[in-house]
Amino acid sequence: MNRSEVFKSIVPVITDELVICNIGLPSQELHMLDDQPTNFYMLGTMGLCSSIGLGLAMAQREKVVAIDGDGSILTNFGSLPTIANNVVDNFVLLIIDNGSYGSTGDQPTYTGKKTSLAKVAEACGCDNVIECKAEETADVLKAALGSDKMTIIVCKCESGNIPVPNITIPPVVIRDRFMTEVEKRNR
Repeated sequence: MNRSEVFKSIVPVITDELVICNIGLPSQELHMLDDQPTNFYMLGTMGLCSSIGLGLAMAQREKVVAIDGDGSILTNFGSLPTIANNVVDNFVLLIIDNGSYGSTGDQPTYTGKKTSLAKVAEACGCDNVIECKAEETADVLKAALGSDKMTIIVCKCESGNIPVPNITIPPVVIRDRFMTEVEKRNR
């Protein structure tokens, strides 16, 4: 399974959660498959998806899923110790690890070699880290959402991209409709 197939498998699982989605093709794939006002599509700021997800989870009570990539996590390793030291049990970080910088042409990352993001997260102090195969991701994510424990999931999948349309929703509209959803849920 590649990243797009992982997204297809998890869309039915994340129908009611607040979702922060990684920059580039991941956001475009999620938008194409299941555009929701509860999805916040990152259109800039590579490496900050997990940080924004953690901040949102800390600021309110609803479940938050941050869908990040290995390339993005590698550009902001500081997010993992920050997550480990600020545990919020309404936060799930799903790292889709395809061993490549998918949005910029599938250049390989070190996670396709010797670097294990699951081991890095554990070394940073994250307590509930699960590495899974791509085809197990939907079940692992569903279980994580059903628990009351912060969870870091590292989904190992194949690299590769599919053609996806650009997101044509203006960034300010993405922000405003997402914030409206956050406010509705926290009244």
